[in-house]
Amino acid sequence: MPVVPAVSVVHGGHGAHPHCPYRQAALLHQALASNKMRVGFLLGAGCPMSIRVPDGAATRALIPDISGLTKIVTEALQSSHAESFGKVQQRLVADGKHEPNVEELLSYVRALHEIAGASGVDGLSKDVLDVLDRKICDVTNTVVGAQLPAKDTPYYQLATWVAAIDRKHPVELFTSNYDLLLEQALEERAVPFFDGFSGTHRTFFDLTSIEQDRLPARWARLWKLHGSINWWMTGSGEIQRRPDGCGDRLLIHPSHLKYDQSRRMPYLAMLDRLRAFLSDEQAILVTCGYSFSDQHINDVLIQSLNGNPKAMCFGLLFGARGDSPHALAVARKHANFSVLAADGAVLGTIDRDWHATPLTDNAFHNVAVATDLPAWRTKAPAERCGFRLGDFAALGELLAEDLSSRDLERRFARGE
Repeated sequence: MPVVPAVSVVHGGHGAHPHCPYRQAALLHQALASNKMRVGFLLGAGCPMSIRVPDGAATRALIPDISGLTKIVTEALQSSHAESFGKVQQRLVADGKHEPNVEELLSYVRALHEIAGASGVDGLSKDVLDVLDRKICDVTNTVVGAQLPAKDTPYYQLATWVAAIDRKHPVELFTSNYDLLLEQALEERAVPFFDGFSGTHRTFFDLTSIEQDRLPARWARLWKLHGSINWWMTGSGEIQRRPDGCGDRLLIHPSHLKYDQSRRMPYLAMLDRLRAFLSDEQAILVTCGYSFSDQHINDVLIQSLNGNPKAMCFGLLFGARGDSPHALAVARKHANFSVLAADGAVLGTIDRDWHATPLTDNAFHNVAVATDLPAWRTKAPAERCGFRLGDFAALGELLAEDLSSRDLERRFARGE
């Protein structure tokens, strides 16, 4: 896909000088196209939601977002462990947490388990809390363990794009999700990658290899910031990656353990990789499906962008920018953090709408920009341009179009 020139004059947008979505799509495409830049993606819970699977006469997301997963886990606990779960809920309400999500719920149960003595805590014994822990993890594992349903999903498009370009630096994939969709896509596209573990049968966490990072650039790096449904902690405290736990503890987002000396390494090492990536002068990070609601990740982003003004982060938002106040707060203070939402953008700390002039002959029209976004996605006037790339499916289309244009250019150069 060719990079189109910047549009210098726009009309019809709200405000004196509305932003141009075509220009921003071109700038993003140009940043991703360079084989000399450090390129990374941060994928959040919105990415698997972009994949729709049959559900009776309708469709549903392949994996629900955090609120959907919380609802499923809560209903399962109320059905199978109503009494003990009710006591946990009472404690949560007393602590001011009236609607905890599944990650907060799991962390709370594990925190109680740590402080429960021989007599337990508020009638909850260690054994009962352990049962609740395992139930939460079992239900989560079942829901999140979905497989990609087709070969043309954005995960495969991303994996194909990673493998197709000879780069000076490896592509780094960060995710707050604990599903295995990225692993599935990378493996089926035969993309070699390193995820912080070494071995074959029961892989072990390999901090030394993470820190040295001496693998070839063609190996992608995969960093799972909230753990994974195939990470397990053994009774002796070893951290392994394997298909099942065999009675061991599943490591998914136990936030209260992140800074415990014996258990912190997987999580802090992954965040350190994000920090190290953004410390490079020419780093480009693209976020998609990420809501900017995780303070640990946000802190790393803010500190790193402050420390390296040459690094750049593009925050692609699915909905209106007003739906993501955390992202707006960062973008309004940091010129090297751009928020690109369905209804407008924050660029160079300036918050404005998109303009209302569709450029139908532009290479990015109907790929990154459209005028038919549904009303539930943005409340902007129907005639105004909307930005599509906050939808992971649209970002996958952009990457596929990029590879297609590269192939055409190579054929032209060969005289075919």
